[in-house]
Amino acid sequence: MGSRTRGPWEHDGIEKRVLPAVVPIAAAIGVFGVVYGAAARPVLGAPLTVASSLMVFSGAAQFSMVSLLAAGTAPFAVVWAVAVLSVRHIALGAAIRGGLTGSRASRLAAAWFVIDETVGLALASPGAPASVLFRAGIACYGAWVLGTALGVAGGAVVGVEGLAAAVFPVLFVGLASIMARGTGPVIRTVLAAGLTLVLLLAWPGLGGLAPVIAAIAVSLVGRPDS
Repeated sequence: MGSRTRGPWEHDGIEKRVLPAVVPIAAAIGVFGVVYGAAARPVLGAPLTVASSLMVFSGAAQFSMVSLLAAGTAPFAVVWAVAVLSVRHIALGAAIRGGLTGSRASRLAAAWFVIDETVGLALASPGAPASVLFRAGIACYGAWVLGTALGVAGGAVVGVEGLAAAVFPVLFVGLASIMARGTGPVIRTVLAAGLTLVLLLAWPGLGGLAPVIAAIAVSLVGRPDS
């Protein structure tokens, strides 16, 4: 039997290590989705707010769109601002293009999941970039749409803005977990993400120091003997 090329949905076991990184990142994106849903509902209405997350999948573009529309900006200016923000996706696509395999249709499908976090995961992972991009993209997209729907249902930003600011550094801590070798380092990296979230919820003023403190604390736990 001859060998065949793996599709973007298949994995060889290495991509399983991406899961510890995807979980905190998708959770953080979900929280931002809640904020977006609550903020956009008064401007767009509930159905259009959810539809915008289903059709766009770009937090930066969507938040900017809603802010500009709420300020009474002309539609052409809104489209121009969103287009400028989207230019960075050209660079992201160029960075990940070499790792994508399969047909033109599969690469076109992969483009839907090209955001900062998923490309970062795909490039940092030791596994196949296409597989990582698809798996992380599905998780993040689902979290974004679900978060938007929850934000629309809640109808208020109060209480989640602080949480959104707190979970942002967790996005970057999560990226480190796929670079770990072995179960122990992966567990410690996930713990670092959780500790970062706890520290920022308890002391929001820590800012960028929270991931540093969490990383140091977790690295000192369970260190192997020399």
